[in-house]
Amino acid sequence: MIIGREKKMAFRYLGPDRIEEQLKAVLVAIEEGNAPRDIELKNIDVKEEPNRRDKSGNVLPGEIQNESAAQYLARELACLANTEGAGAIILGISDDGARIGTNLDAEWLRHRIYQISERRLTVDVKVGSLDDARLLIVRAPEAIEPVRWKGRILWRVADNCVEVDPNTWMDGRLHRIGFDWSAQGSGYTISDAKSVALEVARSFLEQAGDNTSLDLARATDADLLRRLNVVKDGEHLTNAGSLLFVATPEAGIDYIRRDYPGGDSTFRVRPSGPLLTQLAKVEQAAMSSNPVVHVPAGLAHAQVRSLPQIALREAIVNGIVHRDWLTPAPTVVEHIGNTLTVTSPGGFIAGVSPTNIITHPSAPRYRSLATVVSALRLSEQEGIGVDRMVAEMLALGYSKPEITEIEGPYVRAALIGGTPDQEWLRFMNAAEPKSINRDVDSLLLLDMLMEEGWFDAARAAPVLQRSLAETRESIDRLAQATLSNQPILTLVSGTPPEDDPAWRLSDAARAALQSRVGTHLDGAGRLRLILRWAVGRGRVSSSEASDISGVSQNYANTLLQKLEEDGLLDPSRPQRRGRGFFYRPSQQAQDSTLT
Repeated sequence: MIIGREKKMAFRYLGPDRIEEQLKAVLVAIEEGNAPRDIELKNIDVKEEPNRRDKSGNVLPGEIQNESAAQYLARELACLANTEGAGAIILGISDDGARIGTNLDAEWLRHRIYQISERRLTVDVKVGSLDDARLLIVRAPEAIEPVRWKGRILWRVADNCVEVDPNTWMDGRLHRIGFDWSAQGSGYTISDAKSVALEVARSFLEQAGDNTSLDLARATDADLLRRLNVVKDGEHLTNAGSLLFVATPEAGIDYIRRDYPGGDSTFRVRPSGPLLTQLAKVEQAAMSSNPVVHVPAGLAHAQVRSLPQIALREAIVNGIVHRDWLTPAPTVVEHIGNTLTVTSPGGFIAGVSPTNIITHPSAPRYRSLATVVSALRLSEQEGIGVDRMVAEMLALGYSKPEITEIEGPYVRAALIGGTPDQEWLRFMNAAEPKSINRDVDSLLLLDMLMEEGWFDAARAAPVLQRSLAETRESIDRLAQATLSNQPILTLVSGTPPEDDPAWRLSDAARAALQSRVGTHLDGAGRLRLILRWAVGRGRVSSSEASDISGVSQNYANTLLQKLEEDGLLDPSRPQRRGRGFFYRPSQQAQDSTLT
């Protein structure tokens, strides 16, 4: 593996260049036989040169100039330039890892991309090679102003380019350079702070009950504001202080209660004034419509709310702290039946997405505002608020929160409550250690077993939003948990020793959670479970099918033959017998939605 000359940077960068490190890691992984589609990163993309194949898929001779390639790469590189940290494209390798190579002239490509981007994008192009295939490594600098492609601003979310509006891009840019609008001075002074907001702040601190909070609650008005760091130049409130203690420019929160979807609102709160008083009114309204649910005595919770109070507060507080306060639209809180949906203006801040929101380091749009809210014990400054929402919901057997970005852009968080699953509560009450019901990774893994029936580290990592090494640690921790002195997890038997281990619920855990896992162990459920295993692992033997589906090996063979008859499995040997015989998923199975 060879990469061309290094270029000196015009700025000082401490430590290894992260993009260069990622480039090397991806090239090494490809050299070891990994397909690019499995290893691409947010800042590194791997492409084959466009228009290098005929209609039959055969590779054509490469040219030193290829206008289609330049146009395509200009779009992708504009997207990378608009992304935090920018990035690079490795050109000359197909999605499945084939070394197609490229004959494009590096200087021509660099200049053509400069022209296509209307002289906004100057890229660095290096020549490299891998297994005698000539590659180009094309690196884009991080944009100071958005680089538009045909009038649109694109940036990377995970490993995809998506359109973003100018305000959201600028929010991300300001966030990266450390600008915090909420820390800037406002036109209001300490004397403008509303007494009702100060009393609400003290009430929240007293509810927290720790010595630091109680000491802060007893401070004078001026000292309280100063110790919350919302006073600038000795007298003026910051924008965060103005929002919280004086007034929001427009209504900051709009709470709507409906008994069922599509029904008329039965209660609505659209308060004005200080944000703290608005929050208190909305939280009170939401809690009054959040009924107490009784579960039999002796379980983990004798009385619980339809929606956990901590999760409910975190959802609302996140919707006002991380929203875009430069837009007049309110944060809308819809409470329909036992479902709470919080929709806040402004998309995800740069770097955050639904695929990493649980584990992404704290990245508030307005750091000063988030710090004040954390000091008032309303939310977590450390960025674990989403963790808490997920853990609180899963601990009661509910679905984990659904957090998405929708057109606008807006961020929408949905909590779906109801009556807790009593079987699940009995299971959690009997499980050891007791900390399992607060361990978000363990809860996510158990929830995955309820949905999928099995997992390995590769499939669990995206669910936990962690690296493979971190995921294996979490799996090992759950593997130590017990139920009535029996392990909760067990290894799937029959897997090849060279493959990564896979896990399922132990027989004791399956018996305790029969109603939740039973759908995997009936007739149609077993077939779906075995097929998911085959697609996820790339193969399935009768021993593996028997173990994951809880049937005899003879019956497992019958199920495998049924899947072959349906065109979903292909035998590894025509005679279908002998030691080491297994099935592979057919192309039809891999293309199906069951994956």
